[in-house]
Amino acid sequence: MSSSVIPAPNSRSVAQQRAPSSLRVYVTETKYEIIKQMRIPAFMIPTIGFPIMFYVLFGIVMPGNGGTSHYASTYMLATYGAFGVIGIALFALGVGVAVERGQGWLAVKRASPMPVSAYFAAKYVTTLVIGVVLMLLMCAVGAVFGHVRMPMSQWLLLVVAETLGAIPFCAMGLAIGYLAGPNSAAAIVNVIYLPMAFLSGLFIPAEMLPRFLQGFAVALPPYHLGRLALDAVGIEPASHALGHIAALIGFGLLFTIIAFIAYRRDEGKTYG
Repeated sequence: MSSSVIPAPNSRSVAQQRAPSSLRVYVTETKYEIIKQMRIPAFMIPTIGFPIMFYVLFGIVMPGNGGTSHYASTYMLATYGAFGVIGIALFALGVGVAVERGQGWLAVKRASPMPVSAYFAAKYVTTLVIGVVLMLLMCAVGAVFGHVRMPMSQWLLLVVAETLGAIPFCAMGLAIGYLAGPNSAAAIVNVIYLPMAFLSGLFIPAEMLPRFLQGFAVALPPYHLGRLALDAVGIEPASHALGHIAALIGFGLLFTIIAFIAYRRDEGKTYG
């Protein structure tokens, strides 16, 4: 009587099978998060349209009667780009997470086999993708109508700096999403977002603010993103870039800690 022996699974092959499956979960969640955002015109149109509209009005039309002022159009491209990507981060993550918490969608996600990290990773990546779209459109407007002229390396550096510089604000949005309720999140974001952008010198140069506000601006994260963008277009000294990057990393870690604490508190209230 012969007996068949079933070979034990190779641990390495099992790990190789699991890796693509895990990656596929992250990719799929990100894909449908992007599709969801693209299918919400009430989010996409104002989020992308308002920064471009402000840039055209205040960075192109007003300074030079149709774009003859190269310095103003270049300066405002950097600062209004920062204003735009910050808004995407705060509204897509802050308001989006708060609303989905209120709808019970996060409870559904938790009950599924999908790791919760895939949900947050999809939010972050979607925010950065929309930020890239915004920056490419703004660069096109600046080049065509604002007569902004830079080497290709500076254009790419500006897009990269603005996009990656939005990551700390993704953490800030996530913290707001777990601290605010679904009905109050949008109002809270607006109360924080607009004054913070103005005081950071994104609407007008920080040097034009009253002296006591100029010192206050340095303590705000949008100031450092705006300055990093100005570094990218050659208006600020490149030697200051590392300091602004360090400040953004510090703010990102701070907001991540706050978001984690708020997330754990929310999980404790929901599940005990």
